[in-house]
Amino acid sequence: MSVARDQLMPHAHHFEDDGLIPNSPLPLLIYKRAIDVAQADPAQAIEQRFGGNGWGQMWRNGIFDYAHYHATVHEALGVARGHALVLFGGEQGEAIELKPGDVAVLPAGTGHKRLFATHDFQVVGAYPPGPEMQIMRPTPFNYRRALETIPQVPLPDTDPVAGRDGPLLRLWTR
Repeated sequence: MSVARDQLMPHAHHFEDDGLIPNSPLPLLIYKRAIDVAQADPAQAIEQRFGGNGWGQMWRNGIFDYAHYHATVHEALGVARGHALVLFGGEQGEAIELKPGDVAVLPAGTGHKRLFATHDFQVVGAYPPGPEMQIMRPTPFNYRRALETIPQVPLPDTDPVAGRDGPLLRLWTR
């Protein structure tokens, strides 16, 4: 399935370190309507796209309603059903509405929590090859540990939405 050019250009969002949530110098990427989910099993369409682009360790669920981040791995979240308002970047971050077919790609350290979701909200989460995901709550101890681990997280070889030629590879550079 081809993706329209404007859908391959994600919206980039930068968040500052807030002292408890480190965030990242790399931008959060939001791809709007990037995956066609108008089929019997929309989560499977997202899993196929992510898996075909080398992102794995997939799961289906929602987004936690408490602030957290991942300090050892980047994360892709594809919306299969429903919609939600998600706060990215910590308490001083930005609330972004996610709808079916949208994909959020979070660099390691990016804070996120669900503010609101419809009863049918479902996302597919995935990670590039590497360490397993760990959930970090915004505490001083976790923050200090994360400052050591986040710079060691390698950049992914592929974009979960667009593969080896995707915009993530141009937008995420160190």
